[in-house]
Amino acid sequence: MDFIVLFKALILGVVEGLTEFLPISSTGHLILVGDLIHFKDDGDVFKIVIQFGAILAVCWEFRARIISTFSGLFSDSIAQKFTLNLIVAFLPFAILAQFFYKAIKAVLFKPVPVALAFIIGGFIILFAEHWYKKRLQNTDVVLIDSVDAMTWKDALRFGIAQCAALIPGTSRSGATIIGGLFFGFSRKCATEFTFFLAMPTLFGATVYSLWGARNALSGEDLPAFTVGFVAAFASAFVVVRWLIRYISTHDFTVFAWYRIAFGLVILATAHFGIVDWSAA
Repeated sequence: MDFIVLFKALILGVVEGLTEFLPISSTGHLILVGDLIHFKDDGDVFKIVIQFGAILAVCWEFRARIISTFSGLFSDSIAQKFTLNLIVAFLPFAILAQFFYKAIKAVLFKPVPVALAFIIGGFIILFAEHWYKKRLQNTDVVLIDSVDAMTWKDALRFGIAQCAALIPGTSRSGATIIGGLFFGFSRKCATEFTFFLAMPTLFGATVYSLWGARNALSGEDLPAFTVGFVAAFASAFVVVRWLIRYISTHDFTVFAWYRIAFGLVILATAHFGIVDWSAA
């Protein structure tokens, strides 16, 4: 057993868990850290496995809502409406990804486009927060503060916003949360629905990717996969709970400035040949 490989798997698992559900793009961080610690991931199989660990952390955190939804699927109108909204929100990303993901990845997964996505995304968050706070000053504005109050049209808007995540460096969580702010949702509601929407989106992407990479799976990789999976699950669980508490008293400005700084890091590491950003 190679303990160095296991330690690298631990590091990347933690990075995945810490970044998957924050509006800062987990993919960019995995590429940077993976390249710096010289972790080889043929076919991105390891990334798929640790992403699944992060998904399960969200499922565990919201297990009560998941169980109640499934149990009331044929009898509870709220559960039926919630399920329909998730399906509607999931479909735009699923359809566009099927047809355009490979082409987008081939063209845009280069240092400058990725860095620009980080930086532009940061400024969009800053603008969204400024706009959101000014809107709150208007006493006539009533924000949607519960996922159960959403209509299918609201869900469709979230789904369209999530499609922005097809652009490398955008951040799926960031696209949906900030989109939610523009659509008239509270930070809490936008963030919670983003967590729920992550379940079918990331689970579907994981199953699809694992099937495509099935020939690259090997029993020799099981220890590293296990370590990375557990690390991603644990760190994602902590982040999800922390973020729910954080947004009750804070905005997303700190993530905006972090994105801008990280975009500059991408440009610098690419310019000096420190990181191979084509290894996505």
